[in-house]
Amino acid sequence: MISVTRFRPEDWILVVVIVLLLATSGLLALAETSLVRTTRVRARSLLDEERRGARQLSRLVEHPEQFLNPVLLLVLICQLVSATLVGVLASEWLGALGVVVGTVFEVVVIFVVFEAVPKNWAVHNSDRAALFTAPIVAAVVRFPPVRALSTVLIGLANLLIGRRQSDVRDPSSNVTESELLAMADVAHAEDVIEPEERAFIHSVIDFGDAVVREVMVPRPDMQSIEAKVPVSEALIAALEAGRSRLPVFEDNIDDVIGIAYTKDLMRVEHDGHGTDAVRLHVRPAHFVPETKRLTSLLREMQDEQFHLSVVVDEYGGTAGLVTLEDLIEELVGEIVDEYDVEEPSVERLPDGSFVVTGRMSVDDAGELIGAPLPQGGWDTVGGLLLDLAGHVPSEGEAVDAEGIRLIAERVQGRRIGQVRIERLPLPAGEGQRDPA
Repeated sequence: MISVTRFRPEDWILVVVIVLLLATSGLLALAETSLVRTTRVRARSLLDEERRGARQLSRLVEHPEQFLNPVLLLVLICQLVSATLVGVLASEWLGALGVVVGTVFEVVVIFVVFEAVPKNWAVHNSDRAALFTAPIVAAVVRFPPVRALSTVLIGLANLLIGRRQSDVRDPSSNVTESELLAMADVAHAEDVIEPEERAFIHSVIDFGDAVVREVMVPRPDMQSIEAKVPVSEALIAALEAGRSRLPVFEDNIDDVIGIAYTKDLMRVEHDGHGTDAVRLHVRPAHFVPETKRLTSLLREMQDEQFHLSVVVDEYGGTAGLVTLEDLIEELVGEIVDEYDVEEPSVERLPDGSFVVTGRMSVDDAGELIGAPLPQGGWDTVGGLLLDLAGHVPSEGEAVDAEGIRLIAERVQGRRIGQVRIERLPLPAGEGQRDPA
């Protein structure tokens, strides 16, 4: 026979305390999920929009470790104390059956209503929840008893596991490049940013890893002037090439002595000294190794105010040249003006294959066809084809590698001018799951 105790007036006090504790627990659970899901960037965006509570939210997400531990501690206290009081009341009212009833109540009501529901709502309404709870949490974490108790307990935990507070790092300060790229891809997929913005973010991050060798004009494509050439003749050559600066060499291209500026040559010609040798009117040349990072070179060009550098290899020979325009194009894409007569770098054929210049980078070609190309000691598609063939291929010669076929479309002497890239069909059955 189960005895049922009458409801006493003083039990109302415990009921009110339980309700307040559970409500506080639900509010803090809402705050915990919404604040943790809010990034610094989003908080600053809400602050720029002058949303109510955004100032406190921005301060909190700058140092999540300062609010997370106190909030978790208070949630735990509220839930434990309320569960204990529910058990006490249930056992007084229903005796032995009260233990079962109290346990069911704690699981269903405390977990579902005051834990799962607030957190799920915060997941789907992060901004509203974070802006609503941020001022409350900011006030709570400033309350001295809460701060002191949280600090002591966390310090005790760190002591037990042998970890110092200085060892704790903010995960948001260690975002990797791959994570940033993934964030840009997700933002594009959710229509937060435009395709051009996503491509620009990828270009900026890739720019930091690129070296001069990947963007330079190679030695065979350089347009230069011999030092003994008269100024008048050099000026004509520069104007016909559409160049404002040309390297000047003494005996051969490996012996660059300076840079001839078209505006300087025009002034010399105007002054009646067109028969002077170009070597008398050159400016100092800047030399950079082919392994120099583009970010360092761009900063150097800005600081020292020059637009062209001669690239040298490890043996001191001239490997090519790089201009400020080459660096900018690596960031924003190809820049074509009214004087450029270069052929398109990419041509898509009806069969789905692509014809690209031999100078296209292997990484760019891989992105173009949607499949990675073999990596190695080469930077360009032409270099890859040369390596795979083992010799200078003739026009129309093809090589296969890793599901890709490369065909030499145009060969100029020992240089591969254009390459056609085709994706080979998968062998029958490949990529399909074997029957169990």
